[in-house]
Amino acid sequence: MFQRITNYFREMRDELVNKVSWPTWNELTESTTIVIVASVIFALVIWAIDSSLGLALTNFYKMFK
Repeated sequence: MFQRITNYFREMRDELVNKVSWPTWNELTESTTIVIVASVIFALVIWAIDSSLGLALTNFYKMFK
């Protein structure tokens, strides 16, 4: 049992060191920037839709007061 656990961690380390392709620092910062910009744009679009629908529904409900 202990040998199987040890073997698992040894193979896991080998895969992380030798088989995984890690991004360079420039690739990492570029990808992070893209994700942040896309997240902000997505949040602004959702905010705009939410505000528009909220305003429309508020005006709609005022018609029946």
